[in-house]
Amino acid sequence: MIELRVLELLCARFCHEMVSPVGAVSNGVELLDEDDPDFVREAMTLIGQSARTASRRLQFYRFAYGTTPVAGNMRPRDLLLGLLEGGKVTADWAEGVSALSPEWQRIACNLAVIAAESLPRGGRIVVQAAAGGAPAGVAIEALGDPILVNQDMVAALTGTVSPADLTSRTIHGYVTAKFADQMGASAGLKESGPGKAVFSSQLR
Repeated sequence: MIELRVLELLCARFCHEMVSPVGAVSNGVELLDEDDPDFVREAMTLIGQSARTASRRLQFYRFAYGTTPVAGNMRPRDLLLGLLEGGKVTADWAEGVSALSPEWQRIACNLAVIAAESLPRGGRIVVQAAAGGAPAGVAIEALGDPILVNQDMVAALTGTVSPADLTSRTIHGYVTAKFADQMGASAGLKESGPGKAVFSSQLR
């Protein structure tokens, strides 16, 4: 039953990420029926932008939650930057992270989502290899004002919450912790203060 609940919440989280851009595509298609050329142009712009957003999210979460390797020239760094494109949060991806294994880069991407969510008014996240170099782990800094860390997410990330108490929002932290555990690593909030929070995963 626990495994089923985790699956249900993960699906709910993924659908939440997709419903907005897919809904916008649907709205744009409806506007195509208008006779006004301006409406049609707006519809085409809306459809194009929303379709690109949906595609970027699909590619990111296929890597973040799945086992499918990154295809072609698409790198985890590109997937993360694509996910954040057009939003209030920007990202810097240190070169050292790209030298890590795909498993570590997946953990970095998942922690980056959590870091971005702690910046409600926008800001910057910095993705880097943890001190000690590969394969010691990864650290993601969230820089902005304010910093609002969801403590329920932190509990899920550190494994101090029962699966029965997870929600569609905190399931991301729980799954990230499971990926870290597979690597023999722990995950959690390393530092939190005015203007900065650091989420990390390191070998035990």
